[in-house]
Amino acid sequence: MKFAVMGAGAVGCYYGGMLARAGHEVVLIARPKHVQAITEHGLLMDTQTFSEYVRLQATSDVASVRTAQCVLLCVKSTDTAQAASAMAPFLAPDAVVLSLQNGVDNAERAGELLKQPVFATVVYVAAEMLGPGHLKHHGRGELVIGPSAQSAALVPVFEAAGVTMQISDNVAGALWNKLIINCAYNAMSAITQLPYGRLVNGPGIENVMRDAVNETMGVAQAAGVVLPGDVWVTVQGIARSMANQNSSTAQDLASGRPSEIDYLNGHVVRLGERHGLATPVNRALQVLVKTLEAKRDQVI
Repeated sequence: MKFAVMGAGAVGCYYGGMLARAGHEVVLIARPKHVQAITEHGLLMDTQTFSEYVRLQATSDVASVRTAQCVLLCVKSTDTAQAASAMAPFLAPDAVVLSLQNGVDNAERAGELLKQPVFATVVYVAAEMLGPGHLKHHGRGELVIGPSAQSAALVPVFEAAGVTMQISDNVAGALWNKLIINCAYNAMSAITQLPYGRLVNGPGIENVMRDAVNETMGVAQAAGVVLPGDVWVTVQGIARSMANQNSSTAQDLASGRPSEIDYLNGHVVRLGERHGLATPVNRALQVLVKTLEAKRDQVI
């Protein structure tokens, strides 16, 4: 198949690299520094099971999506609208677009601009870019997607590339489960600059995380979302399965990039207000990350 990855950061490079390694034609649409390194040497994939350079195309030209049968939308939630608008003139009308993003409303927002369905896909992968064209994979890598003819056709493609893709009848619940995990870990990891395994051992950290989880669960239930399984057990398991991972918010803060905090804890705050629910812990975490961003950028 022909794939395009719109926003080839750590998530996009991992899945794009796995597909290219399996023999698919993949083009990464990335920042110029990554494009140069990947064009010259290939994508260095340093994973838990292999370390090698994977050859694939890389460009900064959004028009490269025009030949793709499947587009992986992997930009930050803050860039969803801009990315969708940029792709719209070039995207084939029958192309399958998967939203591999944090947050719960990216697929809907992108679909409105693209005038075609965008399939929400829940991502569980611990990865980061260590440098231009250099991906470090810390663990996991599975995807969850809703039922459709398109997803049924893609499952064997991803599975053959070494990526587990599960079809769920409750993808909204899975998205919210991931949001709850993000609300528990991302801001705390960013504020402390600690990986999950060390973070959870800090004094009082578990209590704050549990409060953030309870608030987010309350908002989800008010919004009519059915949450699968024992959410708190799932949250606790992340510290074990991704012990060495810093959150994407922590990586953004350390690298000088805008974070997605307004689409994580901030989304809970806004939706809580709509339903008349107080979310003081999520609000505090959002404000603290925003304050650290402002301090870093010398705005205050």
